[in-house]
Amino acid sequence: MSEHTKRTETENVDGARLRVVAAAPISEELVSLVTTIEPRIDFVRDQTLLAPMRFPGDPTGPPGFARSEDEQRRYEQLVDTAEVLFGFPDESSTQLARTVNANPRLRWVHGMPAGAGSQLRSARLSDEQLARVTVTTSAGVHAKPLAEFALLGLLAGAKTLPRLERLKADSTWGERWQMRHLFQQTILVVGLGSIGREVASKLAALGVRVIGTSRREVSVEGVAEVIHPDRIAEVAPHVDGLVVTLPGTESTTGMISAAVLASLTPGATVVNVGRGTVIDEEALIAALQSGQVGFAALDVFAREPLAADSPLWSLPSVLISPHTAALNPDIDRDIATLFAENATRFLDGEPMVNVVDTVEFY
Repeated sequence: MSEHTKRTETENVDGARLRVVAAAPISEELVSLVTTIEPRIDFVRDQTLLAPMRFPGDPTGPPGFARSEDEQRRYEQLVDTAEVLFGFPDESSTQLARTVNANPRLRWVHGMPAGAGSQLRSARLSDEQLARVTVTTSAGVHAKPLAEFALLGLLAGAKTLPRLERLKADSTWGERWQMRHLFQQTILVVGLGSIGREVASKLAALGVRVIGTSRREVSVEGVAEVIHPDRIAEVAPHVDGLVVTLPGTESTTGMISAAVLASLTPGATVVNVGRGTVIDEEALIAALQSGQVGFAALDVFAREPLAADSPLWSLPSVLISPHTAALNPDIDRDIATLFAENATRFLDGEPMVNVVDTVEFY
């Protein structure tokens, strides 16, 4: 362990301690916050081996970041001593599998994103390993900023933002025209997790009628009707816009299909703050080109970064955000606080929050 490696250790009456190793970047200030909230943690980290963060909520570091062969060896040796990992090793499914295989003491991995199911599925861990290692996510900390982005997209569609921008670019006053009212619309929120519930709450406060999707029978404040995802195409003709908040899983891939898009009220607005794979991207492009979808606000895409030759770049009816809508100055502190509170649950044998389902990887 290098001279730069630091440990936070305090005495605990019952002697139970938890060895946490930072596999993802975390500041010394936030390490102190975590160990203040949960003093039974020994938080081990070597800042010389962690990627430099470009902005809040950046676990991967700048493009091209790489350790030397010796640094990678030391990094792997360190994460292999953990009972708990703060972050997926190198944000890589391959590295997660390597670490779980190498470290039989590992019991819990906390992922930085709101969803880590696809990463966990891609690691192809055995049933025994999935039973041994709990994986949690940072779901919830992204809900408010993503809900605000969703609101931005829906308002932009209703208030004809592309037309306003075009007139301004042309220095043209233009004729006056009617705009739509969001409070008179029905919006379908696809997914009622923490993000979807926050979207629904904000929309309901504006007088919007909200329909939400869930595979379970639930009652959600602000949601007038909850339907099973199988019924999306059935209700699509009655909605003026839809907001996707779902993670990318095998069961959600292509859920917003060409048939669903074709069934929407003509000129509807589409917002995606979940994962790009949930929407059939080629079908969305076609719907935008035909005008069937009047406006789309997209924070995520099927492949990221979005290819330079994607037609989405040139469509004036599309707002493109480079997967940045969730980022804000408080995100790292919120993730650290969530992790610390979950560590207390872990140590006390209480149910943890945001545990990834190892059947559907959701």
